Amino acid sequence: MHTSDSTGTASTTTPAPRLGHSMSPRQLTMMGLGSAIGAGLFIGSGAGIQAAGPAVLISYLVAGTLIIIVMWALGEMAAANPNSGAFSVYTGKALGGVAGATVGWLWWAQLVVVIAAEALGAAGLLATVFPVLPVWLMALVFMALFTAINLTGVRNFGEFEFWFALLKVAAIVAFLLVGAALLLGWIPGVTSPGLAHFALGTGFAPHGMAGIATGLFVVAFAFGGTEIVSVAAAETRDPERSVARAVRTVVWRILVFYIGSIFVIAAVIPADSPELKSPFAGVLDIAGLPGAAAVITLVAVVALLSALNANLYGASRMIFSLAERREAPLALTALTKARVPAVAVASSVAFGFVATVLELLFPDHVLPLLLNFVGSTCLIVWGSALVSQIVLRRRADAEGSPLPLRMAGFPWLSGFGIALLAAIFAVGLTGADSRVQLLSTFALVAVIALGCWLRRRSLRAQTAPTI
Repeated sequence: MHTSDSTGTASTTTPAPRLGHSMSPRQLTMMGLGSAIGAGLFIGSGAGIQAAGPAVLISYLVAGTLIIIVMWALGEMAAANPNSGAFSVYTGKALGGVAGATVGWLWWAQLVVVIAAEALGAAGLLATVFPVLPVWLMALVFMALFTAINLTGVRNFGEFEFWFALLKVAAIVAFLLVGAALLLGWIPGVTSPGLAHFALGTGFAPHGMAGIATGLFVVAFAFGGTEIVSVAAAETRDPERSVARAVRTVVWRILVFYIGSIFVIAAVIPADSPELKSPFAGVLDIAGLPGAAAVITLVAVVALLSALNANLYGASRMIFSLAERREAPLALTALTKARVPAVAVASSVAFGFVATVLELLFPDHVLPLLLNFVGSTCLIVWGSALVSQIVLRRRADAEGSPLPLRMAGFPWLSGFGIALLAAIFAVGLTGADSRVQLLSTFALVAVIALGCWLRRRSLRAQTAPTI
């Protein structure tokens, strides 16, 4: 992608600090896979089935198609210009510096809030199995531990995330095998539910198109996190080939794991069953496996901690990139000997510590409020990525610039992705809860954009020549 365009940021003569390039392609691939397979699948998938019944599979197919298109678009841009600012940098090149900085700060704000939520969620789940420490203390320990891991270097971080993600993938593969055996009637003493829940009519879609639409908005957020591949590309060896491989691998595996798991759950558990509160455990209980609830709870804890680890990495690299572009304090560009942005890591996790303490002092008040503001952030990021890819691809083609990875079906596929995204926004605005969330996110975008505009105006005034 065209890399020489200025985003309008004030220039500086200080050489830009450089991150390392020690993440391997297998680590990048597994990070993209693991970041999208989190508590949204292990715990939250039941909400989509409750909303739409087995017809939630349609919602997953629509949202899955969208994320494939977004990943291809991000992959094309990341292969041409691997940068820790990823979609923030690409949006800046395509739509201007204020837009790019706004997207970057918005994504960072989402991640630092989610870090606190994931630490508290993992601690709360673990307490139900091993109540040896109070929840607040375990949450703080988790954040301290993963801060230390992120500070040791990207290679160590990538290896840790690789094994975390591999454990989640293994759990899903085992679940799919158990589910297939259950549906085929191969488990002794357990009657197969068959495919009765998929009978056309009220059983398949008990709430009609309205339920499918509601499920679509719920499901869209389950795929959030895959965009971190474009951020990590900047610290990967041979990013052109690594990104292409990661994109191809991640998208089809996510669809297989998500849609396969949802198919099993919807086939086994009725849409009005209370077991959907913990759907994976519900299926394993029906299959007659002892200790299933405890096992799946531990897997969910791993899923949350893996996401916390990846989100802290992503947040620190994004704010590091913002600082490089003078959109954040320059102190955030400081690197350790291991070429880790330590100040950026500390700044990203600091909010998580504060939010965790506040949530423990005021239970069920702080995090729900914060998550309401950042809940739709992934949709904004995906939209900016698709629009930026269209602009930058046209610019590259007009200039005859070669691209290491070219998205097929351009521009029609990119336009189709934008249409799908617009449909999700339209659906969200029709629901009371989702409408509040979307409007809150829009308000946050406006505030951040104003702040970015004012900062850039201040920098221009400082660098303007005096007469």
